[in-house]
Amino acid sequence: MAKKKIEEIVTELVTPIVEKLSYELVDVEFVKEGANWYLRVYIDKPEGIGIDDCQAVSEELSDRLDETDPIVQSYFLEVSSPGLERPLKKPGDFEKYKGELVEVSLYSPLNGKKTYEGVLLGLKDGRICINQEKAGDLEFDTKEVSIVKRVIKF
Repeated sequence: MAKKKIEEIVTELVTPIVEKLSYELVDVEFVKEGANWYLRVYIDKPEGIGIDDCQAVSEELSDRLDETDPIVQSYFLEVSSPGLERPLKKPGDFEKYKGELVEVSLYSPLNGKKTYEGVLLGLKDGRICINQEKAGDLEFDTKEVSIVKRVIKF
């Protein structure tokens, strides 16, 4: 089965679990690293995610995956927090983190650069908008962006 289809099926399986526990489902990814496959589920809540939260989701999701058996190959299931520098993927993420510092990474260089850092202005008409002190407002088509993530500076 295709990687994207597996991610969709797992999203459908894990969403009710996460909602029941009052968490946010941030992302689901099924990736191959070296010889191994990993099914990663990222969850969050306002006060942060702890090991007990991850365990609760992992145990229930593991049971659901055993029942439906959507993944043919062997894999490792990992449930975790997305971390402080979490990627922004859903439209709501761009609203939630508006005004915060983000890093925008592009698939191809634009003006000789593939990475731009600035204050998130939001998502408008399929374009990610940031503000850089020196360059002003910049916009990037979402199709050109590989990842947008929060930047935390200490």
